[in-house]
Amino acid sequence: MKYKKEVYQSFAMVMQFGINMLVPIFACTLFGAWLGEKVNIDWLAIPFFAIGALAGLRNIFVFARKIYQPKVKDKNDAEKTQ
Repeated sequence: MKYKKEVYQSFAMVMQFGINMLVPIFACTLFGAWLGEKVNIDWLAIPFFAIGALAGLRNIFVFARKIYQPKVKDKNDAEKTQ
């Protein structure tokens, strides 16, 4: 049963990585397309796509750092690591 739990946790983590990457890309691209229509600049979605990709990469970096950072149990251990 423990093996299945680890598989589900890994699957959830991979899904979270995907969501953290895709949501900013889609949101920024849609906003860029909408803004491009409003100001009559058709190619405006392209830079917003790049901004969304950079935001997604940042989200993944922060998420991965939280996962792989060692857990600090008490205040004395936190002072020793610094």
